[in-house]
Amino acid sequence: MSTSEKMQLDVWKGDWGLASIDTECLQVLAYARFNGIPLQVKATNNPFKTPNGRLPVLRTKHTSLDKVSEIIQYLKKTNFDSSSANNSKEYAEFIAYDTMLKDKLYPAMQFIWWLDQTNLNELVRPWYCKAVPFPLNYYYPSKFENQAKTVIETLYPTEDNMTVIENKVYSEAQKCLTSLSTRLGDSKYFLGQSHTMLDAVVYSYLAPLLKTPLVNPPLQNHLKACTNLVTFVTHISQKYFRDEYQQYEKVKSENNVKRMRKDSYTEFPNKRRDQVLAGIFAAAAMIGYAVLTGKLEVPIKDNKMINQAEEYIIEDEVDE
Repeated sequence: MSTSEKMQLDVWKGDWGLASIDTECLQVLAYARFNGIPLQVKATNNPFKTPNGRLPVLRTKHTSLDKVSEIIQYLKKTNFDSSSANNSKEYAEFIAYDTMLKDKLYPAMQFIWWLDQTNLNELVRPWYCKAVPFPLNYYYPSKFENQAKTVIETLYPTEDNMTVIENKVYSEAQKCLTSLSTRLGDSKYFLGQSHTMLDAVVYSYLAPLLKTPLVNPPLQNHLKACTNLVTFVTHISQKYFRDEYQQYEKVKSENNVKRMRKDSYTEFPNKRRDQVLAGIFAAAAMIGYAVLTGKLEVPIKDNKMINQAEEYIIEDEVDE
């Protein structure tokens, strides 16, 4: 197969410095960036136009694929395969961690996005309502929410208390993050000195969890406490998704400046008033202190006027 073949990858669009907000889309994108695969990326945000109603979709002249495993295998056949595990031991380790992520971290991320009502109502649902064309922007959030409920009900079929389920899901996810942090240690990558498929998979889970501005972020906070995992995500973002990363940082910086200017403008009238009142009170206090201590005397202008006033009073009394 010719490596010059044009390949288009349809994905969910990115945000918050992510090339895509979707884990599976981000996994394929990371694999492609690691290996320099020339994909034409199209942020469709409309699974309705895909063969089976899901993203990502790889479109070529000869085929159309929408399962991550099939897409990766197809890309490997084009000889873009520099990130595969180098030996059977590394491959076995990749399978083990990939399974752990699917069993432990994936359910937690489904819970965070679609079952945590605070995150769902204040962040996730509004995001999809803006990103997805009408009227599908009302259909897909409900569909994904129901899919997340199915995932959790399958894991905990006899538990009805959502708080108990939440604690269990987050506990397992925290153990998963801690295990990843321990395995990574001080290294840049998980399996040796260069990136492998495992790094693409781990990044696709950790980056959205780290970058999404969650309203209710307990698991995100645990990830932030694993500083080597944060460094891992930042390193890959800066090296392989530089444009997305820099653009987001630029916009974030500009928004911070605008917010600071707005806050300064809003506070200016009150600030000016407070300064004037403070000056008046300070001056009054200094004058009062000076009078009390005798450092400032209040002069009586004309004793003659006082004497005349006294004489006037006496004369009035005599006349009476």
